[in-house]
Amino acid sequence: MSKAKRIFFVADTKDFTDKLLVAALRKLIKGFIRLGHDIQIFNYRGAFLQAGPIMSRRFARRLCKSHVVDKLLVKQIKNYNPDIIHINFANYLDAKTVMLMRQAAPDAFFIGRDRDPWPELHRYRVQVAAGLDLIMTTYEGKWLNAYKDVGVRCVFMPNACDPDIEYRYEVDDKWKSDILFTGQTRYKHKRYPTEDMRYQLLSRLAGMKGCALYGCFGRPRVGGINYLYAISKARIGLSINLVNDVRFYHSNRLINYLACGTFVLAKRVPDSDLLFKDGIHLRYFDTVEEFFDLADWYLNHEDERIKIANAGMQHAHTEFNCEKIAKCTMDLIENGKYNALWTNQGHNFA
Repeated sequence: MSKAKRIFFVADTKDFTDKLLVAALRKLIKGFIRLGHDIQIFNYRGAFLQAGPIMSRRFARRLCKSHVVDKLLVKQIKNYNPDIIHINFANYLDAKTVMLMRQAAPDAFFIGRDRDPWPELHRYRVQVAAGLDLIMTTYEGKWLNAYKDVGVRCVFMPNACDPDIEYRYEVDDKWKSDILFTGQTRYKHKRYPTEDMRYQLLSRLAGMKGCALYGCFGRPRVGGINYLYAISKARIGLSINLVNDVRFYHSNRLINYLACGTFVLAKRVPDSDLLFKDGIHLRYFDTVEEFFDLADWYLNHEDERIKIANAGMQHAHTEFNCEKIAKCTMDLIENGKYNALWTNQGHNFA
């Protein structure tokens, strides 16, 4: 790194939600600061909320965007004069907003980060990406087609963990469970073509003793520090995506579980082993029955379960910590590439 950079983030922050401790934005910013960079955050959604009562109507919200929020955004960019502008695809941020930011900071490097499946189904997502220099995604494969069709350069970058707060906590037995899952059974909106396996698994777990399910089947969610407590006291954490045929794709649930020290059973996705190795850091399964067979075996073989859980936690803390992911990001911006465990095993960028 040649010198410290000024990095301007445009995002919907999670400050007032139960996801504040594990928000990807929080981790990446922490990593950049530890590397010596300066950070300025523009809370795009928060700017709308501060605009006042005109938020009550949709057409007024759009008017607010053009005449209040985007003007304030441009003003702050000019005040800060950033070297890098990092876009986190905030609501209502569109291609016009990117054009205004480009005019305000013509020499800045514009980079985005996409963690959501099916980018073409998210409003403005692809159009915004087309105005950036680079997009980092937590997946490869078919979901990149929408970006490639408009000439966007995409590079895989996995989810990060924060070992300062994501580790195995010693907490009360009220958080104890044999098997843990946190999340929805499926996306509510029918336009998302989700798989059935997750629903099948959770339906069986919902009727089993010792299983803690949060956020599905009408059960309350768990968030904040309690989320980390629940993971820490679970003997097995279930990681399964809504879709599991996309290269490298895992939701941040996987890294959260691993970093907090639970033994993870994860649905295999293409090239999973380049990130976490089966039988060493976690165990992968391919079918519903294989999941239950593995769960039964490891619940009855505590030494093996703990051995893999400890190795998975150490691997997550060493290879996927927020400072290392921030360093990979800076290398990518400055050199056009980065080196990491998964890039040295026959992996080619998209």
